[in-house]
Amino acid sequence: MAGVSCSLGSLLTVGEVVSCARAAEDAGADTVWIPETWGMECFAMLGAVSQATRAPRIGSSIVNVYSRSPALVAMGAVTADTLSGGRLILGLGASSGPIVQGLHGMARDSPLSRVREYVEVVRLACSGARIEHRGRHFKLSGFRLLARPARERIPVYLAAVGPAMVSLAAEVADGAILYLRPLREVRGASARLRSKNASLDVAMQIVTAVSHDEEAALARAKSTISFYVAVGSAYRGFLARNGYAREAGAILDAHRRTGEARQPGLVPDAMARELAIFGAPEACRRQLGRFVDAGVTHPILQFNPVGDAASSFGLLAEVIGGE
Repeated sequence: MAGVSCSLGSLLTVGEVVSCARAAEDAGADTVWIPETWGMECFAMLGAVSQATRAPRIGSSIVNVYSRSPALVAMGAVTADTLSGGRLILGLGASSGPIVQGLHGMARDSPLSRVREYVEVVRLACSGARIEHRGRHFKLSGFRLLARPARERIPVYLAAVGPAMVSLAAEVADGAILYLRPLREVRGASARLRSKNASLDVAMQIVTAVSHDEEAALARAKSTISFYVAVGSAYRGFLARNGYAREAGAILDAHRRTGEARQPGLVPDAMARELAIFGAPEACRRQLGRFVDAGVTHPILQFNPVGDAASSFGLLAEVIGGE
């Protein structure tokens, strides 16, 4: 099986992220990914994880292309890459309305063209080159990083939901990051990506809840799925177009009516099995194999604690390091 990575979510404390990252390294994780929503700031946490570990790569999943200028992201990326000894993967994406508009108060306009131009500027800046750029979204003159990059090229991965962003990832990125996709659609997206770029790393963040209490693990997975369906219009729309229109509509209706985003009771068991892995470590390892068989070359286990974080991550580590 491909090397397995993990994502340490915003519901963890700073100390839990660092301790889980060390445990992930001990288990042989390929990459420790740090998300950024409205919790911890990503580059600060990447710096902390880079100092707490030596071997695994570190990745941002994802830094959005609205709340920071590409020059600022390049500075953060080069700094984190230097601190980590050249271990950074820079994950970028267009994010969602609740984050870009609701949290940052910015218009989420022209995501496709913005992401394309953003990647171009970030790559130039991270290379140490002087930038003279006159684009649709950004105009930079005379910019050059004072810090010397640790390497000429930092890998850039793009979060991709819709077909246009999937195509853009294959065109301009080193990897694509998929999320909340039914297995049948994972196969199609993986095939499309690799047909356009045979060397592309097809990463997928997979909702993961590990516990010997299968019912508790299933409930935890359903809670996370329903949350993203309720607050994430892109994921909700994608799932509605791919077999889950009734379920997505019911979750949104309940969220609007009650104000509660987590609606695990509205996620059928079959939907959870398509979108997540859950249960005991051995069962999760078997379920993970389905995503690898569907074309995922870089599986990322999204850590959803069942019970206390330390004990729960110990079980996730068994999935990461299992044979």
